[in-house]
Amino acid sequence: MSKHAFVFPGQGSQFSGMGKDLYETNETAKALFEKANDILGFRISDIMFAGTDEQLKQTNVTQPAIFIHSVIAYKTLTDAKPDMVAGHSLGEFSALVANETLTFEDALKLVSIRANAMQKACDIKPGGMAAVLALADDIVERICAEIQAETGEVVVAANFNCPGQLVISGSIEGINIACERMKAAGAKRALVLPVGGAFHSPLMASAKEELAAAIANTTFSTPTCPVYQNVVAKAVTDPAEIKQNLEAQLTGAVRWTQSVEAMIADGAINFTEVGPGKVLQGLVQKINKQAVIVSY
Repeated sequence: MSKHAFVFPGQGSQFSGMGKDLYETNETAKALFEKANDILGFRISDIMFAGTDEQLKQTNVTQPAIFIHSVIAYKTLTDAKPDMVAGHSLGEFSALVANETLTFEDALKLVSIRANAMQKACDIKPGGMAAVLALADDIVERICAEIQAETGEVVVAANFNCPGQLVISGSIEGINIACERMKAAGAKRALVLPVGGAFHSPLMASAKEELAAAIANTTFSTPTCPVYQNVVAKAVTDPAEIKQNLEAQLTGAVRWTQSVEAMIADGAINFTEVGPGKVLQGLVQKINKQAVIVSY
């Protein structure tokens, strides 16, 4: 029995004009955008529809904007009946609304707290991320571990996006050393990314504490279908476990390759990516050429 998976993108998929068509053509969407503006206390819809790239890049805007677009797009899909859901990093919050673990309102509040906490963590401990192309995962992980042992600099494998595409995260110095060593070890490219901090690394510890406190005070319901969470890359249905994994995600790795492989092993053939951009469409196809994926 083939299953249908719904997947939701994370940071980096934002663009000016995102969600505008939904706002203008769908009354449900319009009401949700206005509700989001009220919850956040500023008109994020105005920035989404007509903001500059610079405005959209601010963490306190980027994360809620992608979440809002993804969830509203999902809620306008009248025939959406997922057998399983997953989200890339921030996208996990969208996935948890899709399977009814979280309400739109509660998830948006958590996303806003997460974004602001991550920004504060970046200000406390500056860091960065880099993409490593065409080098085996185990080699990347080994080099990161060696650098940490030798120098004391933080550098870890943060995003397992698809085979041959991995993102590392850590201190500025750690990332610079790692990029040189990755290239020396045969990586096609090791490229510092234009991000504001060391996401999914131990440098996000202060943000994790702040998010954990907010998660503890939020109701998590029993989901309508399993969520394949980033840090464990397997189906989870227990609300208490979902909470723990969501907290761990800020300092833990996004195991996207492994999550998609687990979904396929559990019967997923059709995937629908919901939200801005088509990043996940490309990644899923690289992970498994047989997977059928459309973006909405």
